[in-house]
Amino acid sequence: MSTFIPWKIIHLELSEGIPPLPATPDCQGIYLVFWWHGIPLDHQEIPAAELPMPATQLLNRVLQTIAPAVGDRILPQDKNSSPDWHSQVGVKNPSEQLRECWSNPVDELVSVVICTRDRSQELAKCLRSLQSLSHHPQEIIVVDNAPSTETTRQLVSQMPDVRYIQEPRPGLSVARNTGIRHSTGKIIAFTDDDVTVHPNWIAQLQQSFQNPQVMAVTGLVIPAELETESQVIFEMNHGCLSGEYRAKTFDQEFFQETKHRGVPVWTIGAGANMAFRREIFEQVGDFDERLGAGASGCSEDSEFWYRILAEGWLCRYEPTAVVFHYHRRELDTLKQQMYQYMRGHNAALLIQFARYKHWGNLLRLFVILPVYYALVLLKGLLRGFGLRHRTYLEEVWGCLAGIKFYLQNRVSGKRLPNIS
Repeated sequence: MSTFIPWKIIHLELSEGIPPLPATPDCQGIYLVFWWHGIPLDHQEIPAAELPMPATQLLNRVLQTIAPAVGDRILPQDKNSSPDWHSQVGVKNPSEQLRECWSNPVDELVSVVICTRDRSQELAKCLRSLQSLSHHPQEIIVVDNAPSTETTRQLVSQMPDVRYIQEPRPGLSVARNTGIRHSTGKIIAFTDDDVTVHPNWIAQLQQSFQNPQVMAVTGLVIPAELETESQVIFEMNHGCLSGEYRAKTFDQEFFQETKHRGVPVWTIGAGANMAFRREIFEQVGDFDERLGAGASGCSEDSEFWYRILAEGWLCRYEPTAVVFHYHRRELDTLKQQMYQYMRGHNAALLIQFARYKHWGNLLRLFVILPVYYALVLLKGLLRGFGLRHRTYLEEVWGCLAGIKFYLQNRVSGKRLPNIS
């Protein structure tokens, strides 16, 4: 019988004051997320051994923890340094200045696309959260991807503001491309069926498109729960969806500086929280249908961001656009997920190389990743195998399977313009 003890997630709205933290005898600790008037500023993982914690001690932690995110918005930018709390002491009303940074969303019509397959219970929670948005999208589209039952159609039929589209061909990229074709907004936002969205999600995505060169925007993904070992491994040991709390623009400098070792486009964000200008799909093509769940397994989003950057456009990460993700609860499903992640990642590296002949993709595939996994194994042998190693074999097999998948699927069946 498992002896795993969960973590408790607490969202602390700082404008309402700093309370003491109680002891948590039934939890490993507290995953504490700091907010200011709905703006996420950072989080801290506080082990149960440090609890209870008085308000004065927590206040000191808060000030140190949120300083980079606050300073990033209200102080002159210096990419080589991280703002600390002392640098903000002389700033007049920093919290109010921070609040003013998000007061003017761009008035662009937004289509929200959710691709799903036989997960009506999860989808219902996602759709309910969309009903509570402060800025409502022009339309919400559910793409039912190769369903085996009528449950999704029946669910959507009860929601008059949601459009239902069935796509019989399996594959997440296939479903996303179908959603694009049926949408009408100038901005197309994607989220997943295992996600709920923050009420300000659409407003913050809209504002992030102020720069006309920005063609893609991603946002922050916060865990919705950390109740099982699988969820904790995914969040705290892999950090696959976790993002920073400081905004970042990914530009040509980023692309050129990292191209020699494989541009880390996976750090731009997550497919569960992303949006695009409609015009970019005419510029660089649709999602590659060899990639994503139901095909290679993953990386249809990062490969698309790669094309955007390679063609001279910008991507923007905006942590104020927040969604909450329900990670896989069972270890077996997490292992399968990590296998799919690495299979898709390596297939995407080969697709990117085939298209642009950027040798850094092959360097990552055949040198950087093997060295990384060798070091992870060595660390386990020397210090003992921990939670990080629970999905190790699946990841390694996924890397090898990604190469095989690409060799079997070299020709894309989806339109991609002749870009270079």
